[in-house]
Amino acid sequence: MVQVDVVYEGGLRTRAVHGPSGCELVTDAPVDNQGKGESFSPTDLVATALGTCMLTIVGIVAERHGWPVEGASARVEKGMVADPVRRIGRLEVVIRVPGEFSEKEQELLQKAALTCPVHKSLSAEMEIPVRFEFGA
Repeated sequence: MVQVDVVYEGGLRTRAVHGPSGCELVTDAPVDNQGKGESFSPTDLVATALGTCMLTIVGIVAERHGWPVEGASARVEKGMVADPVRRIGRLEVVIRVPGEFSEKEQELLQKAALTCPVHKSLSAEMEIPVRFEFGA
């Protein structure tokens, strides 16, 4: 288990502390939801978690096979919906992996990304289109 302690600081800002490392993270409510938008919003962190998780799992598989993927990147665009309740409606992901990979290698890396724990934990109600660009 990992413990994260979160304190509400007022003004729609929170501060979270990651128990194992002591790293701190600040969130602010977004401008379109009564906040200042001065940091990641909680829903931005969901988008961030998806992109970083997908790349981490790609990295694990690549290292296992000795494939260099340094410089790989992910862009996640988050779209909110308000009906019936405010929530993330869409996370559109583009993953770019530099280098040359065979079709079989590409399929293995794609499968790895799509089975990352965050992707598997998100709501089925959410649209999550993912596009891969190899050699980028």
